[in-house]
Amino acid sequence: MRTAPFWETKSLREMTDREWESLCDGCGQCCLHKLINEETADVFYTRVACRLLDAETGRCTRYEERLSVVEDCLDVRRMSAVELAWMPKTCAYRRLNEGKPLPAWHPLLTHDPRSVTTAGQAVARRTVSENAVDLDQLEDEIIEWIDA
Repeated sequence: MRTAPFWETKSLREMTDREWESLCDGCGQCCLHKLINEETADVFYTRVACRLLDAETGRCTRYEERLSVVEDCLDVRRMSAVELAWMPKTCAYRRLNEGKPLPAWHPLLTHDPRSVTTAGQAVARRTVSENAVDLDQLEDEIIEWIDA
């Protein structure tokens, strides 16, 4: 008899730290600067990444200390349902919070960490650092390849 995976039987709040961390597919989309339309609540992603994101790998260079190093880095584990709605539609945390399944390409389902890149969801080699752009001109950096 097959046992259901933890993400199908536990709420986000019930998960262990290890389970929680394994939900992250490593896409890096949460590290991109976003613009939010105050009137419609629409979220627009930019190609501008947090200064801690390694542009080649799409991974945080200081993950363990990111919350103390970057003032506006969001702790996904403490985000409200409204804040989770800012995350990409493919984000496991958002999807599970909304009662949706993981996307078919998620590494927990494929057992392949490269499935994120193969599915076109990874930000690696597709971003610029926030240190290299004028943050007052983020509208010029909006991207279309994320289905927010």
